[in-house]
Amino acid sequence: MKSECLCAGGNVLIFACSGGSNVGQISNEAAMLLDEEGLGKFYCLAGIGGNIVKMVEPAREAGKRVLIDGCPIGCGKTTLERAGLKADCYVVVTELGVKKQHKFDLDKEDIRRVVASVKAGLK
Repeated sequence: MKSECLCAGGNVLIFACSGGSNVGQISNEAAMLLDEEGLGKFYCLAGIGGNIVKMVEPAREAGKRVLIDGCPIGCGKTTLERAGLKADCYVVVTELGVKKQHKFDLDKEDIRRVVASVKAGLK
């Protein structure tokens, strides 16, 4: 039995790279905060990467797409591009002065900086 995904579409969709480093997890935490604040809906980047039609089509129809990548490797950006999608607001955590490390004790100020950058990018 297939279950329905709970991150179904919306007008503003928020994607995070959610990678295996501090900056990936900062992107994930920032996306959750933005969702909780009602700025948009945290959406499943893995569903886009997996080419799940039920995920790709709502993403294609979204009013705006926000993408938070952790570092300049740009896994999230590449994932969207392979699906023929583009972010209307694109933030890279390392470009905000956060050093990429393989540790997960996240600094809340770094997360707030990413949230503020996304909000500024959507104005």
